[in-house]
Amino acid sequence: MVNTKVNLCGLQLDNPVIPASGTFGYGYEFAELYDINILGSFSFKGTTREPRFGNPTPRIADCTAGLINSVGLQNPGVEKVISQELPKLKKVFSKPVIANVSGFSVDDYAYSCEKLDKEEQVGILEVNVSCPNVHHGGMSFGTDPKAAAEITRAVKAVTTKPVFIKLTPNVTDIVSIAKACEEAGADGISLINTMLGMRIDLKTGKPTVANKKGGFSGPAVFPVALRMVYEVYEAVNIPLIGVGGVQSAENVIEMMMAGATAVEVGAANLVNPFACKEIVENLPAVMEKYNIKDLNDIIGGAH
Repeated sequence: MVNTKVNLCGLQLDNPVIPASGTFGYGYEFAELYDINILGSFSFKGTTREPRFGNPTPRIADCTAGLINSVGLQNPGVEKVISQELPKLKKVFSKPVIANVSGFSVDDYAYSCEKLDKEEQVGILEVNVSCPNVHHGGMSFGTDPKAAAEITRAVKAVTTKPVFIKLTPNVTDIVSIAKACEEAGADGISLINTMLGMRIDLKTGKPTVANKKGGFSGPAVFPVALRMVYEVYEAVNIPLIGVGGVQSAENVIEMMMAGATAVEVGAANLVNPFACKEIVENLPAVMEKYNIKDLNDIIGGAH
């Protein structure tokens, strides 16, 4: 028997597999396909203080070994997430979930996090300072250590649950930003969000997505995400969630060896709705193949 259980800031997960925010909705669509309680947890759709319709269409573009999305944080706003989405979610998922929060000001982040912190179903707050698809928010906070630290302090001042800061890869030095968040009180770091990319439609000669640029995700970004997890693990003393291009149980183990305690799966869910289920089911056999008895023994093992 192998042990797939991991502990994420006091949250005991049956396994480290977590669908990433924005690729799994609020869970109930996937619950129609399989029992999503086999997951370690999941990070639900990015939530903002006010409702957002999102960016104009088209929002998606195909890429080699990935895709570009520019959805723009479409969501019903934190009040409706609490009053409508969480009760529906509770019917299909019995474990604590991760609440992904975005904003356009320090007050926005603090307001939404304070509200979600009070919800019994929320086990961890994942603060997104890394979304490349909105103007004057998200990534603009995540590219500056001082701004990222300011958001972290503001959220920690009004919450009691673990706070993970989700960082952008669109920087020259992700380590300094991760360290600034740790010093400001972050309980953990999620990395990475999507990289900034674009496509051009040869028929029109114009960018394929209406927002011109968007978040590039998929298997092509895995080596970048892995490298950043590896670098940040050496610099901080708080747990990491590894995200970016994860497609398989082998990728999960690789991320954990780089330093991740848990691993989020993003674009793979958009290609194959059973991706996370298959990863969870394959994980024990892959562990046995590599003589891994306990996943906790391999966290940071590549260092």
